[in-house]
Amino acid sequence: MKQIGIISTTALFLLVGIGAPANARQEKQEEKAKPQKQEQQAKPERQQQAPAPKQQQHQQQQAQAPKQQQQRQQQQAQAPKQQQQRQQQQAQAPKQQQDNSAKQQQQQARGQQQRDNSARQQQQAKGQQDQQRQQQQRDNSAKQQQQAKGQQDQQRQVRQQQAVMQQGQQRQQRQQQDNRSAQQRSPEQVRVQQVAWQGDRAHSWKSEHRTWQQRGGYDGYRVPDDRFRSYYGQDHGFRIDVLPVLYVGGQRRFQYGGYWFGLLDPWPEYWSNDWYDNDDVYVDYYGDGYYLFNRRYPGDRIAISFYLN
Repeated sequence: MKQIGIISTTALFLLVGIGAPANARQEKQEEKAKPQKQEQQAKPERQQQAPAPKQQQHQQQQAQAPKQQQQRQQQQAQAPKQQQQRQQQQAQAPKQQQDNSAKQQQQQARGQQQRDNSARQQQQAKGQQDQQRQQQQRDNSAKQQQQAKGQQDQQRQVRQQQAVMQQGQQRQQRQQQDNRSAQQRSPEQVRVQQVAWQGDRAHSWKSEHRTWQQRGGYDGYRVPDDRFRSYYGQDHGFRIDVLPVLYVGGQRRFQYGGYWFGLLDPWPEYWSNDWYDNDDVYVDYYGDGYYLFNRRYPGDRIAISFYLN
C-alpha cells in the first residue's frame, strides 16, 4: 500500500512538472499576443482621434489671435517712433556728412602737414649737405692756398739765400777792389783826401744836421723801386773811398749805382777820421727822404739827395 502511495505521489509530481512548463509556455504566448491585440485595438482609437490635432491647432490659433493683435498694435504704436527715428537719422545725415567731410579735411591737412614736414626735413638735410660740401670746398681751397703759400715761401727763401750769396760775392768783390784801390793810391793822394773830408766834419752834429722833415720834405729825384732794391738799402753796403768824388757848389758828391748823390749834412765829429775808407755805409729811404747810414753808427743818418748827372 505504501508503495502504491509512493508511486501515486511520484506520478502526481511528474504530471505537475510537465504541466507547469506547458502553462508557462502558454502564458508567454498569451503575453506576446496581447501587444498585438492592444495595437489592433489602439489603431481604431488613433484613427478616431486623428481629427483632434486640427481642432487643437484651430483652438491654439484662436488663443493666439489676441496676442498677435496686441503685437500688431504694438508695432503700429512703434511705427511713429521708428518714423521719427528715420527722420532724425535723415536730419542727422547732413551733419554726419559734414563731420565726415571735416574729418577727411583734417586727415588731408595732417597728410599735407606730414608731407610738408618731410619736405622741410629733406630741405634741411640738403642744406646741411650743401653746407658740408661748401665747408669741404673751403677747406680744400684753404689747403691749396696754404700749400701754394708754402711753395712761395720756399721759393722766397731760395731767392733770399741766392741774394745773400750774391751780396756776399759782391762785398768780396768790392773789398778786393777797395784793397786794390788803397794799394794804388799814393800817400799824397791819401793826405789830400783826408784834408778834403776834414772840411766837411761837424763841430756839433746834433745842432748842425737837419732831417728832410726839417728841410720841408724831399724834392729831389726819386729812384725807381726796382732799381732801388737792386743797389740800395741796408743789404747793399759800400765804401766811399773807392767811388768817384767831386764838389759841386761847395757840396761833396759821389757816384754809386749809376746815380750821383750829395751829402747835405756834415758828418758827425765823433766818427773816425777815415770812416769813408774803413766804414761800410748804405743808402736808404727813411720816412720822408733819402739818408746815408753808417753801420758803425746806426743811430745817425745824413740827409742826401739823388742827381741824374
